[in-house]
Amino acid sequence: MGPSELLLFANWSTLLVCMVLKFPQILALVSSGSARGISLKSLLLELAGFVAFLRYQKYYDYPIETYLEYPILVAQDVVLLLLIFYYNTSVKEALPYLAVFVAGWYILALQKWIIDLAMTCCTFISAFSKFAQLQCLWKTKDSGQVSALTWGMASYTCGTRIFTTLMTTNDTMVLFRFITMMLLNIWVTITILHYRRPAKKTD
Repeated sequence: MGPSELLLFANWSTLLVCMVLKFPQILALVSSGSARGISLKSLLLELAGFVAFLRYQKYYDYPIETYLEYPILVAQDVVLLLLIFYYNTSVKEALPYLAVFVAGWYILALQKWIIDLAMTCCTFISAFSKFAQLQCLWKTKDSGQVSALTWGMASYTCGTRIFTTLMTTNDTMVLFRFITMMLLNIWVTITILHYRRPAKKTD
């Protein structure tokens, strides 16, 4: 398999995985009727990082196949956000957060320095989102309804995006982001599995 075929496989496998990336987490929430173990702060920070990264890619007109999964990820995170508010308080309380994200989408592209600064910050924002989830797991010592499969698939997509970035734009900021995210996603996955409580046996 040549480089072009590997690039095509990496792009399409990333897209396919991301199309269902949050489904295990969404299904876990719906089936249990609980958001136990899921950090709201982590999800909000992740969503902010996704929005900033997607806007950066569009602003510089990068090949759409290198970031096509991000609109899908944003949509799935919005569904998760609504579910968390639904199970914890009320869906209406999620509306101000969504309004901020929509406004941010337009503000980011007003000036080149704004989008460049946002890209620099979004890696740290996304990293903080992983640490927020880790902190929640360390505090409760219970992974609750957090899906190890979702975090494991996220690790895979970061790995493929490291390859596609090297093969296309070779943007150092984007590479740094994906390498950092992959390592943190793996760390969260391992922590989830470590704190996973065995299912109770039924007679």
